[in-house]
Amino acid sequence: MKCKKLIFAAILLACSCVLWPQTSWSQSANDFVVEDIRVEGLQRVALGAALTYLPVQRGDTLNQFRVSQLIRSLYSSTHFERVEIFRDGNVLVVKVSERPTISNIVFEGNDDIKDEQLQESLDNSNIRIGEPLDRTVITSIENGLKDFFYSIGKYNADVTAIVTPLPRNRVDVKLLFEEGDAAKIRQINIVGNQIFEDEELFKQMELKFNTPWWDFLSETRYQQQTLSGDMETIESYYKDRGYLQFAIESTQVSMSPEKDGIYVTMNVKEGEIYEVSDVELAGDLLGFEDFISTILPIRTGQIYNQATVTYTEEFISNYLGRFGYAYPTVTTIPDINEEEKTVKLTLSVDPGKRIYVRRIAFKGNTITSDDVLRQNVVQMEGSWLANQSLETSKAQLSRLTYMEEVEFETIRLPNEDDKVDVEFTVKEQPAGSFNAGIGYGDATKLSLQAGIQQDNFLGTGKRVGVSLNTVSYQRSAQITYLDPYFTIDGISLGGSIGYSEFDGASFNVIDFNTKRWSVGGNLGYPINEVNRISFGLTYSNVELQRDNTRYVQTARFYDQFLNPNDPDAAIEYDSFLASVSWTRNTLNRGLFPTAGSTQRASFSVTTPNSDVNYFKFVADTKWYFPLTRNQRWSVLARLRLGYGNGYGDKNGVEQILPFTDNFTAGGADTLRGFENNTVGPRGVVRQSSVIATTPNGVPIFQNPENDQIALSQRSLGGNAMALGGLELIVPTPFVDEEFDNSVRTSIFTDVGNVWDTEFNYDLYRTLNLVSSSDELLDYSDWKLYRASAGVSVQWISPMGPMVFSFSRALKERPGDDARFFTFNIGSTF
Repeated sequence: MKCKKLIFAAILLACSCVLWPQTSWSQSANDFVVEDIRVEGLQRVALGAALTYLPVQRGDTLNQFRVSQLIRSLYSSTHFERVEIFRDGNVLVVKVSERPTISNIVFEGNDDIKDEQLQESLDNSNIRIGEPLDRTVITSIENGLKDFFYSIGKYNADVTAIVTPLPRNRVDVKLLFEEGDAAKIRQINIVGNQIFEDEELFKQMELKFNTPWWDFLSETRYQQQTLSGDMETIESYYKDRGYLQFAIESTQVSMSPEKDGIYVTMNVKEGEIYEVSDVELAGDLLGFEDFISTILPIRTGQIYNQATVTYTEEFISNYLGRFGYAYPTVTTIPDINEEEKTVKLTLSVDPGKRIYVRRIAFKGNTITSDDVLRQNVVQMEGSWLANQSLETSKAQLSRLTYMEEVEFETIRLPNEDDKVDVEFTVKEQPAGSFNAGIGYGDATKLSLQAGIQQDNFLGTGKRVGVSLNTVSYQRSAQITYLDPYFTIDGISLGGSIGYSEFDGASFNVIDFNTKRWSVGGNLGYPINEVNRISFGLTYSNVELQRDNTRYVQTARFYDQFLNPNDPDAAIEYDSFLASVSWTRNTLNRGLFPTAGSTQRASFSVTTPNSDVNYFKFVADTKWYFPLTRNQRWSVLARLRLGYGNGYGDKNGVEQILPFTDNFTAGGADTLRGFENNTVGPRGVVRQSSVIATTPNGVPIFQNPENDQIALSQRSLGGNAMALGGLELIVPTPFVDEEFDNSVRTSIFTDVGNVWDTEFNYDLYRTLNLVSSSDELLDYSDWKLYRASAGVSVQWISPMGPMVFSFSRALKERPGDDARFFTFNIGSTF
């Protein structure tokens, strides 16, 4: 670029008007001593700034050579479009015409190149709003953009730069694009192949031709870069199958006269299959020769495989990188035996110097403090550089829910061949969720909700949550807190306090009311980078009103606290719930992962001194399997199991799991396609008719065999749960790849059930139902599963995660509430 500017300055110098009035001075016929300097034509550039570019001062002798220097210096400042030099007596007069200032830049007609990419290209050429316009660069930009269009097969494309003058020496710059249609590949010919048929090789190529109408995803337009990649793919295809001497000898690309069709011909030489006769290690392996030799991926007697050779080189490099040798050189030297069709491979290893980390820095974190990020970095300053530690650090940072992207770079220090700086570049994303709303429904009446959870409170990495909820059937408030970096060893400390009131009658489900206070704390201990164990203890006080409807499932729980003197009195019980949980996390990201897995198992049990004695076990696992290299296509498999029950007895009644702690299913986090918490056992009411009354007023009931039963409209939940599903994660239509970490689309199928292992179906199956539209099911049967399928779109919005699900129930049971469309805000992913 500098060379171009000098050439342009020389041309302008030759064209400049240099006027020298006829006069005489003692030095020579053309020399004179400058008594004063006058600069004319300045508008935007200050006089003082212009004088700094003049290599002449008062008292200097000016000659033709110094004039050339003066003009060259002014043009090199990039401020001036024209320069003229005059002499007025012994006064040097410099007349300039400043370059116009760019007022606006407009792109029109560009489809294949985004405005942001174009502006970045212009920035590299110093073409930006507010800067002076260098007209000499415009032509090179036009030609460069035309070359780009030619490389993607648009040979009729044209780019025109229009510069429109404006008042006050300003200009508008418009880049007008006429892209035209891309040339289609009419035919691809492969000449010289005998081992593999054309169709087999065409399958390996990204470029296609003669595709059926329905295969609209195939790439049929010619792109030079894609063709180069296909040639490398075909070469790898052969060499991975032993054809060591394979080569593409020539490639011809021809165009139709209309420039809309491309014909590609590749001439190949296949050669023969080679076998590995021997593998040797050479160079300095730092004493690891025996170990590396034992686990080398490539072995003697195998068919030559180029991919295995490359992997072997990377394996040795990565292994040495664990011990601080971050820049080893591993070269495979083949010794080919043409007669026996074998090859001896010598792996030459130069480990280089052991590299140490001088400093670790972070870039891109505007909210999260460096100390929080440093807590997740296992690579230490002052120690040797270990690639495994860097990758582990990147993985741990990526799993933070408030990190969208994490990358790292090792920067070699000048004059320090054994030291580097490590710089982590992070991109943050919304670190919490907010939910608020107002609504009205037949069952809920007026409802108000408000809640906020911040996973990165004030950039400290601490999780703080506050939620308030009030509907006709429930009012609740909860505060949660978690400090994942309570100690430098990674021990976490958390706690919560909450209060809720629930009115079952208002919800038209079960006639009971509860008031619950709870407070608890937990400690977490890291086992290693991916495993963690936590311990917790929660105290709860529950006041539960009597169930006047007498559901058979809830009556059994109430009977534990039966007061013969006041059978309808409310009950109150305290409990201390101790818990232990184990988590394992190898996901590549905290939100919207595409690879890795996560497992969690927890066991909780009330202490023997509690008023209710029960236990619960929950296990949850998710596995992500990427289907493509860029991981835009992945498969998610998930499974969740749960079981709870009571232990011991109270007042001679065997204890069971309180129905207020039952498992429920239905909704975005469990079974999409069903209304929230509606899947599972229904409440069963057994009704007996009075056929007579004794003289003392004691009712006489009919034979129990003639009793009737009624079912609740909503599920009571159960003490056992099994939920699972499969999801195909696909690129979101009409959304650019750069937004994959904030928008996700998946095609899913969910299956599962909630059941009650304590329900005795034989006691009720022969009884008549009060409503002929109801149907009694065996609520203890785990095989009464539900299933659904559909499409889900998830978005990390500024208010928190949003989930839109369109689903259809594939398997439902009587009484289920199936929903085609569901929407959630602030849900947990």
